[in-house]
Amino acid sequence: MFWTLVATVVCGLGAAGIALALRSLTRQRLPKWIIPAFAGAGMMAYLIQGEYTWYDFKQAQLPSEAVVVNTESQAVLWRPWSFAFPYVTAFSTVDINSVQRNANDDNVVLFTLYRFEQKLTDSVSHRVHLLNCTDRELVPLASDGRPSLDNMKILTPDDRLLITVCR
Repeated sequence: MFWTLVATVVCGLGAAGIALALRSLTRQRLPKWIIPAFAGAGMMAYLIQGEYTWYDFKQAQLPSEAVVVNTESQAVLWRPWSFAFPYVTAFSTVDINSVQRNANDDNVVLFTLYRFEQKLTDSVSHRVHLLNCTDRELVPLASDGRPSLDNMKILTPDDRLLITVCR
């Protein structure tokens, strides 16, 4: 977070420097307000670029056995450009090497689902799930290892999570 702030300020100073150079080239004919306007635009451009490249950057950091099974985009009012050009704000992955089949029933799979979320500081959470591949029932496990049936979901047949885990 600290380095993001430093990079944002440096981008603002660089853009302000460009505005100063433009004023010099035009022999001060450009208005003075162009300097802070360029500084603000430079900082905004850097932050927006960071939002749009976050998903690709995080995906490149994942190991090869981590498979992305879900992405989420969220448009918000204070980022009006996100309505026209949505970007990924969260995604979920499965470590395919950690998928375990039940010894008694080969159609029941145990796996850990990781969720990455872009916030003020990036967050990563994980939760162990059971998936019945035949009935497509996804059940998260509580911290004590018991199934949380209140949160059970039925997945669609074309769900990437179902396809990845049950193959």
